[in-house]
Amino acid sequence: MKNIYIETIAPLLRGLTFDGEKGNISIFEDDSKKVGVVIDSGNRNFILSRKITFNKIRSEEILPLYLKGVKNQNLLNKEQLVEKIISYTIDKFKDYIKKYKQKPKIVILENIGIFYLGESYNDVINVKNNFENILKNIKVKSESSELQDYIEKKNSKVITDNSCNRSSEECRNEGKLYRNNIVKNKIAVVTGGAQGFGERIARELTKSECLVFIADINVKGANQLAEELNIKYKRTTALAIKVDVTNEDSVKKMIYEIIKRAGGIDIFISNAGVLKAGSVKEMDFATFNFVTNVNYIGYFLCTKHTSKVMALQNIPSGKYFTDIIQINSKSGLKGSSKNSAYAGSKFGSLGLTQSFALELVDDNIKVNSICPGNFFEGPLWADPENGLFVQYLRTGKVPDAKTIEDVKKFYESKVPMKRGCTGEDVVKAIYYIIDQKYETGQAIPVTGGQVMLK
Repeated sequence: MKNIYIETIAPLLRGLTFDGEKGNISIFEDDSKKVGVVIDSGNRNFILSRKITFNKIRSEEILPLYLKGVKNQNLLNKEQLVEKIISYTIDKFKDYIKKYKQKPKIVILENIGIFYLGESYNDVINVKNNFENILKNIKVKSESSELQDYIEKKNSKVITDNSCNRSSEECRNEGKLYRNNIVKNKIAVVTGGAQGFGERIARELTKSECLVFIADINVKGANQLAEELNIKYKRTTALAIKVDVTNEDSVKKMIYEIIKRAGGIDIFISNAGVLKAGSVKEMDFATFNFVTNVNYIGYFLCTKHTSKVMALQNIPSGKYFTDIIQINSKSGLKGSSKNSAYAGSKFGSLGLTQSFALELVDDNIKVNSICPGNFFEGPLWADPENGLFVQYLRTGKVPDAKTIEDVKKFYESKVPMKRGCTGEDVVKAIYYIIDQKYETGQAIPVTGGQVMLK
């Protein structure tokens, strides 16, 4: 029951704080002890009289928004309960705005936990830290020292840096592939984000101050990349999260953890993919099934659970556009000899993209695919043990090729622009899709002229 409240209210709060492009980021803390302290009538006046400071420049009154549970919730089915939570939360939020002329920075779910809200992830950390400093001053007879010890312990693990610490010109221009701020402080998820195109996409989005969840079954690699990016930019811009896109429980858990850690999803990039080359006459069913599960079923599962969050974000305004972007392939536009499992999964995924787009347009969710050409420098192609250059050499896919270099030259020669696709090429297409509000259900080739749409 508790999870229903969290997974419903978190995206709603992002939608209720919508500024025309995005809503506030939020962090949820499941802490009944702290909630008990906050809503105690003896402490409320003290809390409401405090000011909370943001970025050492401005301060606002804390003024928490209190949300209680739905009455007689045990008599309702899940769908009815969600409807009640939605209407109650929207009404209470609007009442708060009308009364206090500002958006809440803290939302208390009675007997459940606390949401901290801010424009950026580090703003949220500031809200949380300042609020906990206030709670330290509250004297609770039997729990005071225990509460303070708990808060101090939690604070010791929190990243609190507040700024870029570089010149404003550097912050604006470093590595920007697209000059406006269409992804700044938006929340993105990149599956398969620890390597290949996914890694490059994550790196580019963080340059534009997007909060990126690097989702990968290789959680060690995701953590290493997130840590590197956070250190580089001296702020929290990337968070690692584990997922197996072929497992529905794993996908559901990923989405739930994301909304607890950030409040919602604006951009979901379904990038996780695998390729196993081989003749249809020889490929075993397990290999074919593996490729299909990752590339096709994984895309379906991620869209199924992400779209629910995005739809909730759109409810308060009806104007909150979000994006699901599948990284497809030129092999989704044109068949590929001795590569039927991969090409088939990519062709099928374009059918999903078009169908998802038609269904989800009512929620202002745009669904598109990008079909890149060959990323020769990525591990998919260049891995010395299992990369495509090695696979194609072994399977004889390239006539007369004797070495890996022969295979690479063969594929480069097929591209009119005489080079492979890069991460930068793909990211530019991603920015176009996000910025374009009048395009959905499309398969956009990024192939250097190798595949041209008719």
